[in-house]
Amino acid sequence: MAFQKPSIPKGTRDFSPAEMLKRNYIFNTIKKHFVRFGYQPIETPAMENLSTLMGKYGEEGDKLLFKILNSGDYLSKVSEEELDKKNSQTLTSKISEKGLRYDLTVPFARFVVQHQNEISFPFKRYQIQPVWRADRPQKGRYREFFQCDADVIGNNALLNEVELVQLIDSIFTDLKVNIVTKLNNRKILSGIAEIIGQADKIIDITVAMDKLDKIGLDNVNQELLSKDIPQEAVDQLQPIILLSGSTSEKLAALKNALADSEIGLKGISEMEEIMDYLQLFNLQNEVELDLTLARGLNYYTGTIFEVKATDVQIGSICGGGRYDDLTGIFGLKDVSGVGISFGADRIFDVLNELDVYPKHQSESTKVFFVNFGKNEEAYCLPLLAKLRQSGINSEIYPEAAKMKKQMKYANGKAIPFVAIIGEDEMQKGELILKNMESGEQKSLTAEELLTLMAE
Repeated sequence: MAFQKPSIPKGTRDFSPAEMLKRNYIFNTIKKHFVRFGYQPIETPAMENLSTLMGKYGEEGDKLLFKILNSGDYLSKVSEEELDKKNSQTLTSKISEKGLRYDLTVPFARFVVQHQNEISFPFKRYQIQPVWRADRPQKGRYREFFQCDADVIGNNALLNEVELVQLIDSIFTDLKVNIVTKLNNRKILSGIAEIIGQADKIIDITVAMDKLDKIGLDNVNQELLSKDIPQEAVDQLQPIILLSGSTSEKLAALKNALADSEIGLKGISEMEEIMDYLQLFNLQNEVELDLTLARGLNYYTGTIFEVKATDVQIGSICGGGRYDDLTGIFGLKDVSGVGISFGADRIFDVLNELDVYPKHQSESTKVFFVNFGKNEEAYCLPLLAKLRQSGINSEIYPEAAKMKKQMKYANGKAIPFVAIIGEDEMQKGELILKNMESGEQKSLTAEELLTLMAE
């Protein structure tokens, strides 16, 4: 019988131990800064009720939700007539009540409403978990990927946005990735839609503008026209979309362009306050106002963020924004929040391309003991236990195999130090420690090994 070669779904990936060490380095670095800025961890289920997810991401987002078939005979509630009509939307509502989460923000809003009496506001949470999107896989875009989110909910002070920019800067500086943090404000975009007479088309305008980097200006204009936005309005948009200069010059030009829009001027005022705050800090990376930044998700209402690596051609590696009433969809009105999401999988791809990982990962084995036989095992095991008790990652080969095989094992795991203890070393109360990078060998006592490894 011929067996089919096993495979995994498109848009998903396996990760080897070496790759997981790199990924955990990313997760641990991000987590370290989340904690440093006062965020607390939560987790939510991989699947949510579809009633929680549907309608929160716009029409395009709803199409990308992975739906889960009801357990048991999922077709039992569907009539022959409904099956014959082949209306997928109607059928889905009958055969699927749950879906895999699309992001971590909507489940977070659900969490806040459900646990509102158990948490104190403002509530600063971080969450590092996978999400799923039925998207077309391509470079930097996966169907299963990790997000690392930080949100503040229950407070509308712009200082929260300022701290998020600082958080972004500190994390990517630590990861040794050069970035540009792009900022905009949905109120400014609403003001633009208002002055061109298309206030009711704000969602269509922002969804199209958000694709500028991907499809170019001509295609953005074509999409706007396809949404029944008049040519005159599209023409009015051009100088605003293509506005250049420094952030202060752009804001000054916008003040004139949006002079008759109250909401537009409010957005400009918010952006000015944030930029003034940021002048107080010695940020390591560039921050700029980008008027084409729209971020297509419907729930953003104020500041929006997007982060791009400057040395690698890939999409955004971090993004987010202010949402003034996301919890309102679950019955808790007027609770403002702001958050950002780090795309761990894209960051992983960026760091792989730049090759800026630490040489030796703290999670990997530091000392490996060669196994020469039962007597040597009995001698090594107490020393191995002491190393582990001292927080030093160490291991011994499980059997007395050939030296070449054991050294190959150590090399394969990139273990930096190998301890060799044979009969002569046991009699002297010493060991030979080999530095696998330099090839240098030296004799040490057990105490000297413990001291050296703890440095």
